[in-house]
Formats: sequence, structure tokens, C-alpha cells
Amino acid sequence: MIDIEPLRYAWTPDSKDTLALGRLHVDAGQTVFLHGPSGCGKSTLLGLLAGVLTPQHGRVSLLGQDWAALRPGQRDAFRADHVGVIFQQFNLLPYLSVLDNVTLPCRFSALRRDRCESGGGPEAAAQSWLQRMALPAELWTRRADALSVGQQQRVAAARALMGQPELILADEPTSALDAALRQDFMHLLLQAARDAGSTLVCVSHDEQQAARFDVQWSLPDLLKAGGNT
Repeated sequence: MIDIEPLRYAWTPDSKDTLALGRLHVDAGQTVFLHGPSGCGKSTLLGLLAGVLTPQHGRVSLLGQDWAALRPGQRDAFRADHVGVIFQQFNLLPYLSVLDNVTLPCRFSALRRDRCESGGGPEAAAQSWLQRMALPAELWTRRADALSVGQQQRVAAARALMGQPELILADEPTSALDAALRQDFMHLLLQAARDAGSTLVCVSHDEQQAARFDVQWSLPDLLKAGGNT
């Protein structure tokens, strides 16, 4: 699913490396927990995995495709087809309904829209994911900004899972939730990723969640060791 060849990334040409990693590999369907202190480069690594950033040296490949070999527009299209993202700040469109937010990936990706057709189309798929996220049906037609933080988090997860993208990236998905809701949400997210057949890479400070995942990465340790996982 993911292959990282020894890479170096810096924000500007004259700055020191933000990340310098050795080889890393993630198999299809694995769940990966990535942790480390603030400022160590976790979000930067997610940006490299998503093809939003490209390294100055080395390569990051998704499904055998080197992100840097694609033009910017091609990267956007490839990302829309194959990557679902749960942003730390959710990035829901506040003026759209819950259902309209969840179906957004199908407007940008014909592949993900086609994958929803066997289940009755994008709206039916959105309803199914919202049910799996335990979001009550009476909320589905409300504006996204009328929901609580925990409810918005579930909408963001359902949107990322639409069309069963091969890779789900979650950036601090439980940071806005209290301890009880974190446990429930992480359970739902892991089960939903497995149901979708998606690989999940989750960045979190909450190391109590790490044991739930197939693989645990400490980014400071990877930076010291040079990867090779």
C-alpha cells in the first residue's frame, strides 16, 4: 500500500531537514498508529503520504505510484480516488447538510462514486456510513455547523470512508473529544476501516489507543533509527 524509500524533506531549500527517514512499508489493510511530541513532524509525514508534499530526496509511493512523478493536477485526482482524510479541524463545509458533506468525495472522484453504486448510490452509501458511525438519522439533514464537536467528528470520518478509498489518513481524530468519547470513536473508526478494506494511518497523542493498531510508529524513534520497517 505505502512504500517510503529513504527520504529527506525540508520546508525551504536552505532550512535543516524536517524529516529524514529510511525505508518504511505498510501492507494493504494494516492499521498504523503514529505518535510523537508536538512539532516532531507527524503532520508533515501525513502530508507526504497524501501527496500534498513531495520530498526533496527519496520517494513516497501509494499503490505503486510515486507521488512526485505526477503533475499537481494528477496528484489531486489520484488523491481524490484513493485517499480519505480525517482532518484535525474536520474541514466540513458548514453551510451544507450532513449528507451533502459526506457525499462530497463522490463529486470529485468518479471511481469512489462508482464504488457506491452497488449499494444504491452515494446517498445510500452515506447513510450507511453514518449509521455505522452511530449518528442519529434525524441529524442527517442538519447543517454541519449545527452539530456538536463529537458529531462533526463522526461526519468527517464517514466522509473519509465514502467510496472505500484504499488509504485513510487521520490527523489527531480524537483531540477534540473527552476520554469516554475517544474510546467509542476509535473503536468505530477502526471497525469502519476494516469494513471498507482500507489501510488506516492515524496520528495521535493518545498513546492509550496504540494497542488497538496492527503497527505502532514512534516518529522520534523512526528518525533516530532511519526507518527500515
